[in-house]
Amino acid sequence: MENRKLGFGLMRLPKKGLFIDIAQTKEMVDLFLENGFTYFDTAYIYLGSEEAAKKALTSRHPRESYTLATKLNVGVALSEGMAKKQFETSLERTGAGYFDYYLLHAIDANNLRKFDRYGIWDYVKELKNSGRIRHYGFSFHDSPEVLDQVLQEHPDVDFVQLQINYLDWENPSVQSRANYEVARKHGKQIVIMEPVKGGVLANPPKEVQDLFKAYHPDLSCASWAIRFAAGLDGVLAVLSGMSTIEQMKDNISYMKDFAPLNDEEQKIIQKAQALLGKSSAVACTACQYCVSGCPKQIPIPDIFAAMNKQLANGQRKEAELAYAAAVEGKGKASDCIVCRKCETTCPQHLLITDHLKKAAELFE
Repeated sequence: MENRKLGFGLMRLPKKGLFIDIAQTKEMVDLFLENGFTYFDTAYIYLGSEEAAKKALTSRHPRESYTLATKLNVGVALSEGMAKKQFETSLERTGAGYFDYYLLHAIDANNLRKFDRYGIWDYVKELKNSGRIRHYGFSFHDSPEVLDQVLQEHPDVDFVQLQINYLDWENPSVQSRANYEVARKHGKQIVIMEPVKGGVLANPPKEVQDLFKAYHPDLSCASWAIRFAAGLDGVLAVLSGMSTIEQMKDNISYMKDFAPLNDEEQKIIQKAQALLGKSSAVACTACQYCVSGCPKQIPIPDIFAAMNKQLANGQRKEAELAYAAAVEGKGKASDCIVCRKCETTCPQHLLITDHLKKAAELFE
């Protein structure tokens, strides 16, 4: 397996106060490239991320030394012109000259026809024909039936980005395995997102941690998740949204000379899946998509992270402190007016308003 299977997801970059820590991002970019990894992933809607890519990557390294992916999001575009302008804006922000991989962002049954109405499929084909992008594909959050339909309608896409991790492999609301199989049936390469499920699998419940440590005391819990994803056939890159140098060093340590999970490790993953199936934790990946449209400015992912301290790990006091910190100066769980805007944008299809009601009962 080649080194480049580990991709650097630029969605959860280190912060200094409210802003991205460019000095630390530069250090991480350099370390990533030094170790033979090349795939970077950003998006038009990741706040400050494309600009950080310019400061830390494209202005400092030869263009042929890395590959860069970004995404066009129709959800934030009020017109066809606005949607298409995202490409030029992304190009300007990143200073990349061209994109190696260009994605239609977060396709599902709700927005699919908007991509059609705006003529985005033809637009990206034109961009590819003119050499301004090298490959085009889409990221996807829906059912295998919808994925099959999209790939039948657009057989010339080069790759598909899917949420795949061992927790969601058979999860009925995500259907990782079924979507993976549909994409492979159509002969598409796969970019994997959320291999650690927004950090959930880097710090799973104690019984899962004990299971992994008993077999290999030195390997991180995150390594099991990323190796599970990277060992699948047809994988172009496994994206890890690294926020610290330590996370990056850990990922490099086992991905530099990658070995897929052996038979015994696969059985341990199956035990972990069974244990996690009993977990009452909220399956939030902290992607933040729900936050921007919330009329009450409720910090939904932070509230769920606080809940999970109690629900998954039984840490009542820590949960209460985390909740108080999360809602300070922002909306509380009980402020929810059940408009359900958050639920229409949630890639995990969570019943967010129900969970917020439960959070209000737990903490207020």
